[in-house]
Amino acid sequence: MKQQLETELLHNILKYWQEKVFDKASGQFIGKIDNDEIAHPEYLKASIINARILWTVAAAYRQFPNESYLQIMAKSYDILIKDFWDPENGGIYWSIDGNNQPLDTKKQMYAQAFAIYALSEYYMAVGIEQAKQLAISLFWILERYGFDPEHGGYIEALSADWKEVGDQRLSEKDMDTKKSMNTHLHILEAYTNLYRIWKDEDLKEKLQHTLEVFLDRIVDAKAASFNLFFDLDWTLKSEHRSFGHDIEGSWLIYEAAEVLGDEKLLKRSKKIAVAMAEQVLTNGTDTDGGIFYEGENGKILDSDKHWWPQAEAVVGFFNAWQLSGEEKFLNASVKTWELIDSKFVDHEHGEWYAIVNKEGVPYPNAKVDEWKCPYHNGRFCLELISRINKLRN
Repeated sequence: MKQQLETELLHNILKYWQEKVFDKASGQFIGKIDNDEIAHPEYLKASIINARILWTVAAAYRQFPNESYLQIMAKSYDILIKDFWDPENGGIYWSIDGNNQPLDTKKQMYAQAFAIYALSEYYMAVGIEQAKQLAISLFWILERYGFDPEHGGYIEALSADWKEVGDQRLSEKDMDTKKSMNTHLHILEAYTNLYRIWKDEDLKEKLQHTLEVFLDRIVDAKAASFNLFFDLDWTLKSEHRSFGHDIEGSWLIYEAAEVLGDEKLLKRSKKIAVAMAEQVLTNGTDTDGGIFYEGENGKILDSDKHWWPQAEAVVGFFNAWQLSGEEKFLNASVKTWELIDSKFVDHEHGEWYAIVNKEGVPYPNAKVDEWKCPYHNGRFCLELISRINKLRN
């Protein structure tokens, strides 16, 4: 399995982004590529995909120090800090157009978090001090404008000049609420990575706070699942369940507790990580090992399978096996990978299809767009390779 994942990462995923997404002539990343490999260089570019490219290639370079990755990292870093950075108000824009001009200047806390995540990883990969300092500055920006001192946690979005904004949503699929699980999950992930390189007491306090927000407010302990959308005062606004976020969050919660080194939080996080993996295995997993997209009140609302929950499930189930020793989780991890390899991976042209139906037939979605990126599938390969290496050693 380890050899399969190394081949998938290096020769399918990363090679695709090197050769088909990164245009060496212009030094730009193509904003959209269809399933039939038709490129759309004029398409908008989101800050999150640029940050995710930077994180993925930097993380890959740390395990597989291929010098060809340096150019992609340097360019994505340059674009992030020059084209997405607001020179007047600070922080990261949501999107730019095909000519690298600001398009949607809203300040999503989600986008600030992904920039922190990427910049921290870039610093770990190549040691550029500016990247570390920019990540730290974004931490303070996020805390100044995004933190809710009255109710705890973080709001969703503000305008370019950090004022109230009407539409808080990350996408059309989301509810327009003041707080969401998704934004908090990626703040947790970002602060965990930043704490690896900056052992600051304020950061430690905020990372611990965010983890406790998950354990006390976002996780429905009885259902072993995340609640998704909230008002400012944490009033729940939705009964929807996201199986992909549940299994992704299960291992990210435990990772945060590990990095913090707090035994009490580690014990709580271990219990919920295994319980959430059990819940997804029972309620959100098809007989072929694939992860369904959404459910509500015990029913599957969407039987399609999206690429990113499959990637996160391989890690989440593997993590649950490591924590519990229960072989069913290891079997589930392997089975989901086998489904990915047979139904999602485009072995002819590279990368993965975004969505397949219940029969495993791909929909005509883009392989690359503002959401379709190398972060989930690249990260799952890197995580599993690293975990397998540690087991073998």
